[in-house]
Parts: sequence; structure tokens; C-alpha cells
Amino acid sequence: QVHLVESGGGLVQAGGSLNLSCVASGNIFKINAMGWYRQAPGKHRERVAMTISDYSSHIGYSINLQESVKGRFTITRDIAKNTVYLHMDQGKPEATAVYYCNAEVVLNTHGPDDYWGEGTQDTVYS
Repeated sequence: QVHLVESGGGLVQAGGSLNLSCVASGNIFKINAMGWYRQAPGKHRERVAMTISDYSSHIGYSINLQESVKGRFTITRDIAKNTVYLHMDQGKPEATAVYYCNAEVVLNTHGPDDYWGEGTQDTVYS
């Protein structure tokens, strides 16, 4: 079993910044991808930012960012610590949502499987 534990986020005024982190723990052999989704009130869950393991890359992963957050959101990952971070800058009210950590994980026994954190509410107010 894998546990994803999110931290950070909360309440911020428009134009401000928020930082999220997520740590994966468990009987992990490797993580194929790790990143963030969000679900705003009345909307479907959508992928915001994702790191995809790429051992040919000097940082060990490639990055996919939703077009609407490019230039404002930054995702990074500490591979050794099984941790992913999301820095949100220039906050806009439309970024208000529950942010979920997601990871595709291969365990020592089987996989890959998809895992989710419990979510953290982030609110940007004007």
C-alpha cells in the first residue's frame, strides 16, 4: 500500500503565492509519475501539473503543465525523498479548488497502480 500525504496550501489573497508538498510512503519500488490534480466546486477533477520519470533527463523527470497555469505554477520533485512540490504564484480566484496529489507507483510486489492523496483546500480570494 502507498500513502500520499499532502501539506501546505490554505488561504491566500489574489496575487499571492501558495506552496504544496506531497510525500509518498510505502513499499515503493519506483514512482513512474507524480503530480497534482485539482477539483473546483461544480467542476470535474483536472490535471494541473505532473512530473514523469525520465532517467535520461538531468533532473530525472520531465514536466507537464496545464496550459492555463504555465508561467504561474512550478512543479518540482525530489526523487530520493518521494516528494513532489507545487508552487503557485500570482494567485487567481479561479485557482480555488481542492488540490490532490497523484502518483503512479510500482510496488515491490506489483504495479503500477494509481494512488491519491486526501486533498488540500486552496482558496484564492480577491
